[in-house]
Amino acid sequence: MSDDREGGPGEDPSGATLSYRNILEREMESALKEIDRPSKGVFLSGLSAGLNLSFGALFMAMVLTFSGGFDSALTRQAALAGISAIAFLFVVVGQTELFTAHTTMAVLPLANGDASPAEVLRLWSVVYVSNLVGCAAFVGVIAAVGEPMGIAEASAFGTLADALLGLPWWVTLLSGVVAGWLMGLATWLSAASRDTVGRVLLVLLVTATIGFGPFHHAILGTTEVLAALALTDGVTVADFAGFLVTTTVGNVLGGGVFVGLLNYGHVALAGDPQDVEFDAGGGD
Repeated sequence: MSDDREGGPGEDPSGATLSYRNILEREMESALKEIDRPSKGVFLSGLSAGLNLSFGALFMAMVLTFSGGFDSALTRQAALAGISAIAFLFVVVGQTELFTAHTTMAVLPLANGDASPAEVLRLWSVVYVSNLVGCAAFVGVIAAVGEPMGIAEASAFGTLADALLGLPWWVTLLSGVVAGWLMGLATWLSAASRDTVGRVLLVLLVTATIGFGPFHHAILGTTEVLAALALTDGVTVADFAGFLVTTTVGNVLGGGVFVGLLNYGHVALAGDPQDVEFDAGGGD
C-alpha cells in the first residue's frame, strides 16, 4: 500500500482536488509499482503489516480484560471497534502491504489489461503469506506478555474468537464480503482524502465498523483465532482452517468486486465526457 504520490492522496501538486478518474489512475499506478517490486521487499512489508495489524487483537483483549465486563453489548462493541481501528491506522497510514487492501488495488490494473492474472496472484500470495506469518509471530508476543503482565487474559481471546466462529459457512462468507468491502473503501477513501487529518479520520471511521460488527477480516481475525487456539481449549485447528478459508474468499470478493471492479467500471464505462481518454481496454 505504499504511496509516493506528490501533493498527497486526493489532490494534485497544485492543490486541486483530483477527479474520480485521476484517483483511479493513481491507484492503478501504485498497484503496478507493487506488482513490479521484488518479492522479498513485498514479503517484509507484508510481514510488518501482519505484525502491526495484530495490535488490534491485543488491544481488544486488553479492553475485555481491564473492563471487567460491560453493562451492554453496544458499549462493548463500541469500545472494541474504536480500539481495533487504531491498528488499521498503523497499516494504512504506515503504507505497509495488507492483503485486504491489495484485493482492491491489484484488481484495477488487471481489469485494465496492464497486469496479468499470474502477476496479481503472485502479489496476493506473497502479501497473504507474509501477513499470516506476521500474525502467527505476534501470537507468540501475546503468549509471552499477555497473561504474565495481567493485560490480556486467555479468556479474552476466547471471547473474541467465539464472535467469529461457530457460524454457518455462508454467514462467515458474507461477513467476510462486508469486511473486504469496508477495507476496500478505507483504501479508496484514503487515496481520495485531501489531507492527512482527513485520511486518518476516514480510516478510523471505516475500519471501526469492521470491529463493531465484528465482521470477518482474514488477517486481524487470524491473530484473534490463533491466540485463542494457542491459549485456550475452545478452538481447534479445524475451526481456524474453516474460518481462514471462508473469510479469505469473502474478503477477496468484497474488496475486489464491490470496490475494485465497481470503481473501475464507474470510470471506464460510465461515459463521463471527462473520462473519454481513459483506456478501458488496457494501454500499450
